[in-house]
Amino acid sequence: MFVLHGSSRENGNTESIINLLLEGIEAERIYLREKNILPIVDKRHDPEGFPQRHDEYEEIAKKMLEHDTIIFATPLYWYGMSGTMKNFIDRWSESLRDPDLRFAERMKNKKMYVVIVGGDDPKRKALPLIMQFQYIFDFVGASFEDYIIGEGNKPGDIMTDHEALHKARFLNKVLKHKK
Repeated sequence: MFVLHGSSRENGNTESIINLLLEGIEAERIYLREKNILPIVDKRHDPEGFPQRHDEYEEIAKKMLEHDTIIFATPLYWYGMSGTMKNFIDRWSESLRDPDLRFAERMKNKKMYVVIVGGDDPKRKALPLIMQFQYIFDFVGASFEDYIIGEGNKPGDIMTDHEALHKARFLNKVLKHKK
């Protein structure tokens, strides 16, 4: 299991619900806030292709490809995913054109989960982001298994969203069963 944390806040609401979701489950966790991932320079249509970037993107992408189940955890920032997560996913365009990586082939049939936490009516306002993840996963042939949308603004608020906590406990059982 692989968790891609997109929050800029350490020990925030998104991380708290992920901790509940993964209780008793071994997972490799990457905190994008701690990584250097440069924005994409789109060279898809240039004969020379994408330039070599000197950051940590490729290392993280390779680690992600080693896992069958991937969880994307992000706060709802301005009704979308965090910038660090968006940078990471934008760079998939490079990976899709890297024949040595076999990104498209290796992403097929991976099990994807999404966890989003926001403070401004997220159960409704995060739904377009859920659709965006659905389209992203469809594009690479991965399976969108399930999601949690939690409500929390200040640190600790997520612990009062009983619906999100219940769903995290439920998915914890599902994921333990799939091991």
